[in-house]
Amino acid sequence: MKIATYNVNGINGRLAVLLRWLKEAKPDIVCLQELKCPDKLFPQDALLKAGYHSIWHGQKSWNGVAILAKEEIKETRRNLDGDPADVHSRYIEGFVYGMVIGCLYLPNGNPAPGPKFDYKLSWFKRLHQHAKKLLSFNLPVLLIGDYNVIPTELDTYKPEKYITNALFFPESRLAYQKMLKLGWTDAIRYLHPNERIYTFYDYLRNAYGRDAGLRLDHFLLNDVILPRLVSAKVDKEVRGWEKSSDHCPVWIELTA
Repeated sequence: MKIATYNVNGINGRLAVLLRWLKEAKPDIVCLQELKCPDKLFPQDALLKAGYHSIWHGQKSWNGVAILAKEEIKETRRNLDGDPADVHSRYIEGFVYGMVIGCLYLPNGNPAPGPKFDYKLSWFKRLHQHAKKLLSFNLPVLLIGDYNVIPTELDTYKPEKYITNALFFPESRLAYQKMLKLGWTDAIRYLHPNERIYTFYDYLRNAYGRDAGLRLDHFLLNDVILPRLVSAKVDKEVRGWEKSSDHCPVWIELTA
């Protein structure tokens, strides 16, 4: 089974790229972030024609998350508890193939310090609380998506450049490490502990051509599903396609 994550950076503007990649990669489940479209404009019919059922949580111009699967998905949650005033569409959760899939788009936090960084940390705290609850279930659970965190120096081509960036602030990295200490496993690092792997390339300064990337898109697995993990890969070449997102599709493979 192949499970992917892809920050599409505008699903309707990049639908052709998404459909091409789905046809070539054939993932069983896909978590999407940054839909940047309201619910009524989500391209459900085009995705169903391509063989994918979907659940989504959209928002005009910003944010937005979705889960696609070759089987029907039962939606179990949208949004996180802890802040009724938060209207950002950043989390959706579903049950499919006997697994709980949480798809998330964590706040960027820049400029930092400031209100946007405070929101990032408060959202992370809410995620921690929900992640604890998910660990109490005796079910396979995966928390997948764009975490907007560079976990370690190995996850950026130039650590010194990101010292003043919220993606790499000590507080952001500590919050991510706290997730791991709760009992979650970073699938890519579990399989590739010492390899430089990037999932994002800025549009500026020929970042993709220079391989000047960041690892921002992560798969966190609970102990129930971890023994089934066999491989992980970044479809880096998709970043070079015309009108592609600045993120690459990333996927892991599980045994049946």
